[in-house]
Amino acid sequence: MTNANIELLDSLEASSHAITDVLKILSVDRDRGLPASEVERRRQQYGWNRLQQLKRRSNWQIAIEQFKSPIVALLAVAAILSFSFQEWVEGIAILIAILLNAGIGFVTEVKAVNSMESLQKLSRTHAKVRRDGRVQEIPSEEIVPGDIVVFEGGDLVPADLRILEASKLQADESALTGESVPVSKTADTLERDLPLAERTNMLFKGTAITRGTGEGIVVATGMNTELGHISSLTASAKEEVTPLEKRLDKLGQNLIWVTAIIVVLVAIAGILGGKDLYLMIVTAVALAVGAVPEGLPIVATVALARGMWRMAKRNALINRLSAVETLGATSIICTDKTGTLTENRMTVTQIVLESGEVQVTGEALEAKGEFTRQGRKIDPLQEKILRSALEVGVLCNNAHLPESSNDNAIGDPMEVALLVAGAKAGIHKEELLREFPEVREVAFESETKMMATIHKAGDGYRFAVKGASESVLPACTHKLTPEGSQPMSQQDRDYWQERGDRMARDGLRILALAEKTVDNPDAPAYEQLTFLGILGLLDPPRQDAKAAIQECQQAGIRVIMLTGDQPITARQIGLAVGLTSEQEAEARLGKELKNPDELSDQEKLQLRQVPIFARVSPEQKLNLIAIHQQAGAVVAMTGDGVNDAPALKKADIGIAMGKRGTQVAREAADMVLQDDAFPTIVAAIEQGRAIFANIRKFTLYLLSGNTGQIIAVAVASIANLPLPLFPLQILFINAVNDVFPALALGVGEGNLQQMKHPPRPSHEPILTRRHWGAIAGYGIIIAATILGVFILSLRVLALEERRAVTISFLTLAFTRLWHVFNMRDSDSRLFRNEVTQNRFIWLALLICTGLILIAVYVPFLAQVLLIVPPSLEQWGLILGMSTIPLLIIQIWKLFKNRNSRRIAV
Repeated sequence: MTNANIELLDSLEASSHAITDVLKILSVDRDRGLPASEVERRRQQYGWNRLQQLKRRSNWQIAIEQFKSPIVALLAVAAILSFSFQEWVEGIAILIAILLNAGIGFVTEVKAVNSMESLQKLSRTHAKVRRDGRVQEIPSEEIVPGDIVVFEGGDLVPADLRILEASKLQADESALTGESVPVSKTADTLERDLPLAERTNMLFKGTAITRGTGEGIVVATGMNTELGHISSLTASAKEEVTPLEKRLDKLGQNLIWVTAIIVVLVAIAGILGGKDLYLMIVTAVALAVGAVPEGLPIVATVALARGMWRMAKRNALINRLSAVETLGATSIICTDKTGTLTENRMTVTQIVLESGEVQVTGEALEAKGEFTRQGRKIDPLQEKILRSALEVGVLCNNAHLPESSNDNAIGDPMEVALLVAGAKAGIHKEELLREFPEVREVAFESETKMMATIHKAGDGYRFAVKGASESVLPACTHKLTPEGSQPMSQQDRDYWQERGDRMARDGLRILALAEKTVDNPDAPAYEQLTFLGILGLLDPPRQDAKAAIQECQQAGIRVIMLTGDQPITARQIGLAVGLTSEQEAEARLGKELKNPDELSDQEKLQLRQVPIFARVSPEQKLNLIAIHQQAGAVVAMTGDGVNDAPALKKADIGIAMGKRGTQVAREAADMVLQDDAFPTIVAAIEQGRAIFANIRKFTLYLLSGNTGQIIAVAVASIANLPLPLFPLQILFINAVNDVFPALALGVGEGNLQQMKHPPRPSHEPILTRRHWGAIAGYGIIIAATILGVFILSLRVLALEERRAVTISFLTLAFTRLWHVFNMRDSDSRLFRNEVTQNRFIWLALLICTGLILIAVYVPFLAQVLLIVPPSLEQWGLILGMSTIPLLIIQIWKLFKNRNSRRIAV
């Protein structure tokens, strides 16, 4: 290895160079890869393997955008009017209100943006590279020129690669070239000056491996890749706006027009009633500002960010913001079995051969265990059939065992289990490959359900084959017995198929093994095979899956298991996790899931009732999604393979596996499970419901409080009474009482009872007719309280107008603070509920109370707000009257709850 600077190749140059020349130019040993010291040196020289990130909005841009809303324009009009009437104090106060509103919006939005960026860092892609003679998995951005990358179907290409070897390799390059059909790839040297789409011995960063396996050497990283050249031409990217944010924006715009009409009427009524022209204009503008909940978009963004953080803590990473609100409406979960409902700790426990049944002890990655037959320990290396079966399992394998207990195994859990079984017998992949070097590979395909590797064996070639028993058995013409190879009859095949079914009924996953030795390495892989035996792998059900499925059933969510396993195995797991009962435990075959256009209504109805489907293909998953979506269901679908990507995109919520899932599946999904566990899906749905409920709560809180003050001022104007609130007091209440409690409601953990109710309809608006009725009712109660205390102070207690206004102002301020407790769901407890147990609510009340007291007792602020410090008796009146709306609404909720009618606020 030289430490001199290497000569970088672009994809055009690399495609026309022989493999040996590329390895020499990039100064790398193909079998060992780069050493750690050289990797660091090249990273220092060529940088990280990442595209230049689009420049995020600067803090200055975020700050400026806070002044672009119609709300700020209304405030600015009020300030201009104040200055034009030479009301300097009011004008300055309104400017302070503008700055305060902008400041709160700026801080919350910056925090939300930072939260989103931090979440994106958690979902970086990984790649398998050979360094220091061993394959290891690393973050893709750590790749450097000269790295040897090992890839298979489902991987995203991490950099521009010159292919070193390929087996049935195809790549989807549509994102780069626009070619919709996967491109077949080869390791051959090509002619010079070929266009990008014809460089078939190259793989390009950002494209996807759709089929096959292979190795490649990195020739370009980061911005030096073909994708980097294109991305450098991109100046900006459109930010994602979720349907929820669109609905909130539309709600805000509609409120502006409704409010404009109301305040114009209020202003006209006041002026006709003889009130001061300037006072009524400023009051009208202040009411307009106060009526529109300017905190809605800000609080919604914070609520989404906070909810996504909670999901991330529960191992669910959200790829798209729009998925958050859809989660809360999910009514169907289509889940696979392995690793989601089971532990994904596959262990070979049973091997059935012509020479008898062998039991294997030991668990998971522990390479310690014994092989026994009828309770007696045996030496697997001395048993020809058993040794051949174990060797085939190790050879026909793309997994890698960890070198130490601190490392993770790399590859499919089933293939890892085969390597562990071999290691228990003293058969190690590296040593076996030295004896039988691999020549080529026939990659696993969902159509054949088999995989093969071809190895040099003396003067001939050894074919190692593994796959589903119903696929392997028909390809076998012979079977290996203690007396040697014997012809295999149809009766033998039927026996072995039935034997495998019996193992499946015991909950084992079945894998058949076969081999042959021929002179031609290019002979058909799946013909004239010699059958070796059947392996039984145990993957126990997850202990937490049963409780999670019960929680789904309580929440009105149906769970459907889709698996590639045999129906018997699927049925056993379904029973174990409580997905179905003994009477309903039939598992239907995926072939029944035809295109919905080919099915009658009765057939679709029957299929919608089935809880378990076995031997399901990717196309059949698409059909099942369509069948349920046509019935109005919101469908979540799990997947891990490259063939699952279409189903993940078609589902309302696509869920990819983070551990065993391919990178193509993760890119196509809306959500990635870092632990591949079904309970994580349920936890994410719970958070989705909580987020939507929180947004609904603070929207109701803001609008009902604002409605109360509008009604109070409007009635006073129409009744020709003095105004119970001054313009700056309205601005102060909205700046203080709106934002902090609303933020606290937005980040709450939600009602503990929310998973005991069916999902909401997917197209249900944020506020239904019931909620608009609640807004009107709450507003009337609040307005009646304010007007009542104002008239009491002015007419009964005969207080001067400024002191009476102070009492009505402070009563409104505290009424709106206590009003936050009215946002609890009616089915929650009176004192222990999602609001009272939200520590942010108490912090918000503490902050708001402090700000109100500062406004009362700091002379300058009191003078600006036209406040007179109340006496002790007047404080008693204020606090007493402010609790009236709380008491009335809580009594009403208790009454509704007794009648078992849940009012979801």
